[in-house]
Amino acid sequence: MYDPTRLAALVAVSEAGSITRAAERLGYTVPALSQQLAKLEREAGAALLVRHHRGARLTGAGELLLARARRVLDEMELARHELAQLVGLGGGRLRVATFTTAGIHLLPPALTAFRRAHPDVELTVTGHEPPLGVAAVAAGDADVALTHTYEPAELPAPPASVTLEPVLVEELVLVTAPGHALTAGTGRLPLAELAGQPLISMAPAHPARHGVEAALARAGAAPAVLVETPDYALVCAMVSAGLGAAVVPEMVARTAATPVGFRPLEPGELRRTIWVCHRTDESSPAADTFRALLRGTFGRSAT
Repeated sequence: MYDPTRLAALVAVSEAGSITRAAERLGYTVPALSQQLAKLEREAGAALLVRHHRGARLTGAGELLLARARRVLDEMELARHELAQLVGLGGGRLRVATFTTAGIHLLPPALTAFRRAHPDVELTVTGHEPPLGVAAVAAGDADVALTHTYEPAELPAPPASVTLEPVLVEELVLVTAPGHALTAGTGRLPLAELAGQPLISMAPAHPARHGVEAALARAGAAPAVLVETPDYALVCAMVSAGLGAAVVPEMVARTAATPVGFRPLEPGELRRTIWVCHRTDESSPAADTFRALLRGTFGRSAT
């Protein structure tokens, strides 16, 4: 019987194109991976790889075994998933995809509560800026994903295989350098007051914010700096340094690492909704429990 670890090594070499890159991907040293492959060749009774100066390629025997290896590993992964569902939360895994803001400010309390209650569940957290988290769930690469949408905006329809559940709605607020006249007043600031103001803009490389940026443009706010990545920490740092004002989610304003002033806007129609995404046609005790924890955690944050 072939060792699944060695089959996985063969798959890794076929995908990476070299033993060195496959070793890096699997966390092995090159000699250790070479030893696993040599044992697999002895089990197969045939040469599986041809090494050359640019890497390695599979022989005919290697290609034949590769196809079977992938089927075996896929079946083992499916069995692992089904067993995790069968035993409930006494084992199994939970794969969570998140975007940066939620990952820093909202996710840790929910993960802590989940870990305390279910220490035997394997936890994996990956960073996926929207809408990549939704795609990860649809592809089966994540069990739960946190994503967001902005208003005003044309909301994209999610894939039929996933369900989006809103867990937090927050307004967008104006942030300025501390002591700026725009954030010194009380009450909501009309958007018209932003006319002529230098704005740190997150368009054009942040599609979810296009509607927000269009509303600010109609109000006469003038883009002064374009930030082409959805990095609110960078935006707030620039605002704090006096390079311009910005419109960010209230959570970002309240938790900024650099000092900023902030003020709500009138009308309060600029919003961000945070959603939890999961597969429609599949469920697991771990994912269901974690989604319930998220709703409680996010609900307290909104309050």
